[in-house]
Amino acid sequence: MTGLDLIVSFASAARHASFARAARELGLSPSAVAKNVARLEAQLGMRLFHRTTRQVTLSQDGEDIYARCQRILEDVESLEAAAADARSGTRGTLRIDMPVAYGRQIVLPVLMKLMARHPELKIDARFSDHVVDIVKEGLDAAVRIGPLADSSLVGREFDQQFVWTYASPAYLARHGEPRSPDELNRHTCLLFRMPSSGRDRPWQFRSGRRNFSLMPESGMRLGDGEALIQAAAVGLGLVQAPTYLTEHEVKRGKLVEILQKFRPPPLPISLVYPSHRHIPLRVRALADALAERHSARG
Repeated sequence: MTGLDLIVSFASAARHASFARAARELGLSPSAVAKNVARLEAQLGMRLFHRTTRQVTLSQDGEDIYARCQRILEDVESLEAAAADARSGTRGTLRIDMPVAYGRQIVLPVLMKLMARHPELKIDARFSDHVVDIVKEGLDAAVRIGPLADSSLVGREFDQQFVWTYASPAYLARHGEPRSPDELNRHTCLLFRMPSSGRDRPWQFRSGRRNFSLMPESGMRLGDGEALIQAAAVGLGLVQAPTYLTEHEVKRGKLVEILQKFRPPPLPISLVYPSHRHIPLRVRALADALAERHSARG
């Protein structure tokens, strides 16, 4: 009988408030669980349970010890999982959710390289602009853009989203270039309808140290960012969009940036995953690969 066996019996009895239920969970007899708890009490020199003929409840000392035992057992579980990872390497199925446009443009190529690097790794990638419950959906991780609000998740920032304002040279030749956000009401603006809410995304700007948002009059609204860029590239109006979506059209000369003095601050892009003590090796491999891509781009 080891000290860990005693801790396991005690923790199970505390969790179920019953020696009998703990015994069923552990595959022991109720008397064996009771003896293990008694041995632990003798070693610690304190009473961990109040016992009656019908139930057992934690004493004040027992509550304190139970909290410590939980941390010990979590560490042991994490150690066993880490050892299993070390034996097996990066394999299994990596289940991940990501925003549609950023996922296609940025994350998918990283996943393809990761699979080439780890032949036994499988990918289950989902593309959605809705915020999903990672735990409920059985996912390993998700890519999130913007500040993180869910404290039950661990976030590792690996990139930033820069959202700038653009127009086609043809549009500017016809309508002129706005010199400040106040002049947007004189122009045709193309808006992005956010799939998560169905509302138009406000345009963001910064003037000096002040950040502010505007909702321009819409000439067109689309729920697909890539389609919005194509509409702007053929001269239908002004657009505010992430640089990873506009990069190709800017290089081709189809879009040019405007209102550069009013660029808003970038948004963090993070890989988030449940706040377990042990992070699966496949998730760590993805986090490292995303960080490596960002470092390579400077």
